[in-house]
Amino acid sequence: MSPIHIVVFLPLLASIVAGLSNRAFGIAVPKVITTAGLLVAAGLSWSIFIPFLSGTAQANVAPVSTWIVSGGMDIAWELRVDALTAVMLVVITSVSALVHLYSWGYMSEDPDQPRFFSYLSLFTFAMLMLVTANNLVQMFFGWEGVGLASYLLIGFWFKKPSANAAAIKAFVVNRVGDLGFMLGIFGTYLVFGTISIPAILEAAPSMAGSTIGFLWFRADTMTVLCLLLFVGAMGKSAQLGLHTWLPDAMEGPTPVSALIHAATMVTAGVFMVCRLSPMFETSPTALAVVTGVGAATCLFAATIGLVQTDIKRVIAYSTCSQLGYMFFAAGVGAYGAAMFHLFTHAFFKALLFLGAGSVIHAMHHEQDMRFYGGLRKHIPLTFWAMMAGTLAITGVGIYGVGGFAGYHSKDAILEAAWASGPNGYGAFYVGTFAALLTSFYSWRLMFLTFFGTPRWAGSEHIQHAVHDAHGLHGHDEHAHDGHAHHDAHPAAEDAGHAPSTHDAHASDVVEGTAGYHPHESPLPMLIPLVVLTIGAVAAGYVFHHWFIEPEAGATFWKGSLFFNEHLMHAMHEVPLLVKLAATIVMLIGLASAFYVYIARPGTAAGIAETFRVLHRFLLKKWYFDELYHLLFVRPAFALGRFFWKRGDEQTINRFGPDGSAALVGFSSRLAVKMQTGYLYTYAFVMLIGLTAAVTWAIAS
Repeated sequence: MSPIHIVVFLPLLASIVAGLSNRAFGIAVPKVITTAGLLVAAGLSWSIFIPFLSGTAQANVAPVSTWIVSGGMDIAWELRVDALTAVMLVVITSVSALVHLYSWGYMSEDPDQPRFFSYLSLFTFAMLMLVTANNLVQMFFGWEGVGLASYLLIGFWFKKPSANAAAIKAFVVNRVGDLGFMLGIFGTYLVFGTISIPAILEAAPSMAGSTIGFLWFRADTMTVLCLLLFVGAMGKSAQLGLHTWLPDAMEGPTPVSALIHAATMVTAGVFMVCRLSPMFETSPTALAVVTGVGAATCLFAATIGLVQTDIKRVIAYSTCSQLGYMFFAAGVGAYGAAMFHLFTHAFFKALLFLGAGSVIHAMHHEQDMRFYGGLRKHIPLTFWAMMAGTLAITGVGIYGVGGFAGYHSKDAILEAAWASGPNGYGAFYVGTFAALLTSFYSWRLMFLTFFGTPRWAGSEHIQHAVHDAHGLHGHDEHAHDGHAHHDAHPAAEDAGHAPSTHDAHASDVVEGTAGYHPHESPLPMLIPLVVLTIGAVAAGYVFHHWFIEPEAGATFWKGSLFFNEHLMHAMHEVPLLVKLAATIVMLIGLASAFYVYIARPGTAAGIAETFRVLHRFLLKKWYFDELYHLLFVRPAFALGRFFWKRGDEQTINRFGPDGSAALVGFSSRLAVKMQTGYLYTYAFVMLIGLTAAVTWAIAS
């Protein structure tokens, strides 16, 4: 058995053991088994990845078994290992191992920990199957596997209606994208006669310029196939139009947010596009669509992040925006830069999510940033960890020297967009403006959470915690990550202050919460923060050479994706202002956030009041949920009710089983009335029957 077999199947084995044993061995044993399995898988993944950096490793395929044989189609279960796979193995197993360890502390009070850890490992196995696939059917198996596991994890607290609704929404929206992905796979098999990824990529250039019949007209073959496949990527990676599930997925436990929605599942679409990059390179139209959708998502999600008050939702929309960067990097042909940002993003976004979980843990599961403030002195390690993550995502660095992870990867994407020529100029400008917004909302999060005057008095969660500690009332259970809904005047929703609805009780609440002191998280939660901080600080500086440098990149990727050396050279020759653009807008965003939330704290309320309509528009997330509810949800429910009431009950049941039963009952009642028990009645019936029979015989 090779290391890749252990990496892929050890999480599955751990998941099965933890899930079947449940609490039979206690709570500790499933945690130990799953965490140990992921730590071993992570160590082996790094041992696979490092030889690719040194240039000593070669791509290979490790067979597992024969899977499907039907006619001329032979689908083998094989594990492909190349540089692209190695990058994803490191990302998936490293983040998953740290999330497992983090969950020891975060989920310590949950009675269903064995089930939770089993789901985590199952998700990791499915993601590993996806990235090691050597054919499209195996990739689809992993693709659907992560969809199932994410449904289970998002709805883990199934007693919360909001968690169930979020899990269903994620599942349904992803099914829409998966329909496109399936059609893309079917079309690819129809065109190429195989689902083997190497064979498809080898034959793809020869299909450039050919046409295929699609929806009653002729269209470019590769454009149709690539766009259908990209629809699947849009669903899985929450791109504009199919993004609505991602923010609602924050209803799951925070470790789930870090694992699924920061580093692994949502990057599956980016991975798929990069894996099939030789196909996309044959269709300029498909690349233009990828670029446009990525740039639009990048800007759209960043605008919404400006006004969110839930700390996890801010980071969720940040994820959506960063995925947009990855896609438009792929759209302009900089697949190495897209994967580089995926790699660095895994570290700093997981760090931000887990850091947010540490804040929520310290604040007794309060997620509303309007009730934070002044936390840096109480949870210093969490503060510095999230500071590192913020420095990384905003791209802090010094030109010619280096910087945090995002400085190297996000700047590379912007430079590649400019270097790609007129087709990429629009993406460059959009990406640069989105970087400004990213800087603003990221520093807004830091200032509202860790700086200023404590605003804990308005939090119902803190009030419950203090009252419970003093025995003022019975214990009131609160699910992890749940938070009460606080109504606020629109102008105050982004003001960084507690909503005015609590002001009338301010003196009583302050006195009641004066003894509450936020506490730092336990050691199992802090160790992952420290490790991820190292990645957020150093990953960009250490690894940029192999991912995006022309000569080194070509040697590293070795054909595992389409690597445009000319574009990589052009990146380094863009004007100085282009190189400095991301740093300039980062500083503008930092200064603006400092002015609004630190220097002049009341400014945010004034801005929200002045631009009330725009503020409401952003707060309602561009009304996508309301629009989809009107266009799809309500008609679907109306159609369902119609078929239920008119079709099922009033037609099928009425004339089917219910009608048949009613007819039998009616006939039985008639028969009962005829059974009088009197001889003359029976004789009269017999006489009528005999008369009818004779009449029929004479008439015929």
